[in-house]
Amino acid sequence: MTRRFDNKIAIVTGAGCVGAGWGNGRAVAVRLAEEGATVWAVDRDRERLDETIALAGTAGAAIRPWSCDVTRGEDVAAMVAACIDALGRVDVLVNNVGGSAPGGPVEMSEEVWDAQVDFNLKSVFLTCKHVLPAMLGQGAGAIVNVASTSGMRWTGSAQVAYAATKAGVIQLSRVVAAQHAAQGVRVNTVVPGQLHTPMVASRLAGQRAGGDVQALLAQRQKRIPIGFMGDGRDTAAAVAFLASDEARFITGTELVVDGGMTVRCD
Repeated sequence: MTRRFDNKIAIVTGAGCVGAGWGNGRAVAVRLAEEGATVWAVDRDRERLDETIALAGTAGAAIRPWSCDVTRGEDVAAMVAACIDALGRVDVLVNNVGGSAPGGPVEMSEEVWDAQVDFNLKSVFLTCKHVLPAMLGQGAGAIVNVASTSGMRWTGSAQVAYAATKAGVIQLSRVVAAQHAAQGVRVNTVVPGQLHTPMVASRLAGQRAGGDVQALLAQRQKRIPIGFMGDGRDTAAAVAFLASDEARFITGTELVVDGGMTVRCD
């Protein structure tokens, strides 16, 4: 394992996980810690953060947990201030919070739409709002936002709010990247496809086929040209690259992590 993040401070939101295994945020937090970062790990559920620290093994000592609802501006402001007070700076911000809800405009309630906008898009706006002043003051920083291939194309189910908000994350990243490139802050987006994560397994368990998760996972896998499903560790590898100095000339772009699914014609 390389040490690309020695002496770096990283905030990772959504660093817990809904079950055992490697969700995106958990994998990102652990990967950055393994590569030398001190990670300010953020989640609404403290128990999930404790599980992340346990899974990190010896790297868990570099993960600092913080409970926060990133849809609330005052909570985000307090979280960022606490990180800077404790650790002095923020070099990397990874926005990973997100989740989907089924339905198009007819089926979806206005309340669900609003909640999806807050959860998937407003959360990214708020963390950027409160972290950017610190990065601009330093003259350096890297932000990586996690979107979804649902924000780029139809991926097999109607989830209009999720698709719209993840498309919004991609464009928000591009605008902030262009605005602050000359000030030393890079902003990019990782775009995962249909991964096998604990959140996916949990959601599929309540869907059709009598909750047969394995059958539903097999259906998802058939859509992926590379022949297998990745997991949160694949997202983490992409995030680590874009957040590192190896990507110093990369900003305002997207790295798709989907096994080739979005380039299929069918």
